[in-house]
Amino acid sequence: MEKLHALKTFLNRPQKVVILTHFKPDADALGSSLGLAGFLTKKGHKVQVITPSDFPLFLAWMPGSHEVLALSKNSTEPFKKAEEAINKATLIFCLDFSSLGRINELGDLVTKAKAKKVMIDHHLEPENFADFIKWDTKAASTAGLVFELIKELDEESLIDENIANCLYSGLMTDTGGFRHSNTTQKEFQIASDLVGFGADPSAVARQIYDNNTIERLRLVGYVLNEKLKILPEYNTAYITLSEEELKKYGSQTGDTEGLVNWGLSIKGIKFAVILYDRKEEIKLSFRSIGDFNVNELARKHFEGGGHKNASGGSSKLTLENTLTKFLEVLPLYKDQLN
Repeated sequence: MEKLHALKTFLNRPQKVVILTHFKPDADALGSSLGLAGFLTKKGHKVQVITPSDFPLFLAWMPGSHEVLALSKNSTEPFKKAEEAINKATLIFCLDFSSLGRINELGDLVTKAKAKKVMIDHHLEPENFADFIKWDTKAASTAGLVFELIKELDEESLIDENIANCLYSGLMTDTGGFRHSNTTQKEFQIASDLVGFGADPSAVARQIYDNNTIERLRLVGYVLNEKLKILPEYNTAYITLSEEELKKYGSQTGDTEGLVNWGLSIKGIKFAVILYDRKEEIKLSFRSIGDFNVNELARKHFEGGGHKNASGGSSKLTLENTLTKFLEVLPLYKDQLN
């Protein structure tokens, strides 16, 4: 990590710490945040985790999740509390994002804040806003980077079962259950170390993968039966979900997570995308295998980005027009997809 000694010296004194992660946090975002929060709390710091939105109910088991300050469109009170915490902070950690736009209106508060900023992330093309940076695009997860930081600080002895489970959940999910191409010997070593500190792989997997509502399972069935479309000439699969369809199946935050992977699981498919209506905008989630770079496509055409084989994007067009745009863009990549 850059300026590790300076950060270590800073952390040797009690700080008012804010930990931020991205909008609609996944297991890596929330797990790395809560794992770090647990560690810093044990070191004697006052810590507040803030998320720009709610998070999936299947992540509410994580120790410390009930203390997260989650912003809401239905109330201004959480934002006022977040603003106060950020203004009073002496140290701000930005986890699992490298662009302040990923935390919406909180980005302006971070920019203006007098606190020192720490960025820990593994996404491509980061912004230059932090005083301390731990950034590695080869890392499979931000949770793994947090674990590495704790080791670099020579503070592994503070890792307990709760911290280990939070960090393990981020590592497990961002490697797709250790199935994605970002799974290397290093990830297995980190997982092994976390188990040694008390992480329970079976319990974490059950909480995340075997904790569905009946509504979500019915949504999955509907998607697979009615909404999954194949474009064999592009080795591509896509799914669209309207606001009405999501309402019909009682969709909650996190219910669309992982649906895009069903398209990618089809034999011969190299590229999959899901487009869904989140009221204020259309969200897109891109996945690929092999050399096809969805990060490039997301950045160029859908104001997004992320990783080479897993990226997100957005559109202010209608769902129908966003799909039209996607289908118009697709031929530009035909040679790469074949």
